[in-house]
Amino acid sequence: MNQSTRFEQNQANASCIALIDARYIAWLLGQINEPMGDGGVNRHALSHVLSSLLIQNGLMMEVNRVYWYADKHDGQYPPDQIHRSVVPHSVDGGISLFHSISHDLRLITERRACQHLFIASDDERLLSLVDDAQLSGMAVHLLTDESVRQMDQLAKEDPGWVRLLSQADRRIILHAQAARDLTQGHGKAHANFGNAGGGASAGSSTAPAAAPIDLEVLRPKFEEVVKTWWSEEPEDLREDLREELQASRGIPQEIDRHLLLQVRKTLERTLSFPEKKILRELIRNTVLEVEEK
Repeated sequence: MNQSTRFEQNQANASCIALIDARYIAWLLGQINEPMGDGGVNRHALSHVLSSLLIQNGLMMEVNRVYWYADKHDGQYPPDQIHRSVVPHSVDGGISLFHSISHDLRLITERRACQHLFIASDDERLLSLVDDAQLSGMAVHLLTDESVRQMDQLAKEDPGWVRLLSQADRRIILHAQAARDLTQGHGKAHANFGNAGGGASAGSSTAPAAAPIDLEVLRPKFEEVVKTWWSEEPEDLREDLREELQASRGIPQEIDRHLLLQVRKTLERTLSFPEKKILRELIRNTVLEVEEK
């Protein structure tokens, strides 16, 4: 038996647990224009899709169990999956979700319940827990979208998420075919999505994909959030922040996270990268008193 064969057999015997934020999966599907429809994600296909993604990234193993974090039950009861109920994001900004994932991640690490963790979340507050898991000997892989192919650009747009992604042993992209498998049998078929995956069959439905969001329509909502925050900041903190932004291109992490949370509450969903970019431009222009063109 050669070394490569022995390595693959060892991987095949490894256990893997997946921690999946339902809202994050919905956002990933939206990034590649795959609306879920009323049925949501086909969770009966979830374990198979995640396992296939691992194998495609050179990790010859299957997902043994999935923890699914969502604010309401979707009426699906697939085997080897546990539903964790959390408070709606619009109510607490994701605090309940973070505590629930953190609790499970900490226990899995302390008990060394598996060799591999597969996490679907963009919450950078998980960073220290991911580090603890890795220090205990586990490998941690993060599910992401195509934007990780340009990490230098992503670091400018969403530095917090990049810090989390950089910690992962593997950054695994949810590609078009995997997204289609997750929505198959739920909602309507989408002709445009078939082209992204290499061509749709002639007999497929031609229901249109969800209409793209007009960023300029959202801009007034972003401006309102930023202006409210800025008006409540004490003058001494304003001066400190002006000096900091004049010397740096980035937004301080605590301010960035606070305003992202406020806008998430307003929109009742996670922001896309273009939306985050607009928000950060508004923050910078407001602080530095630059007039919008």
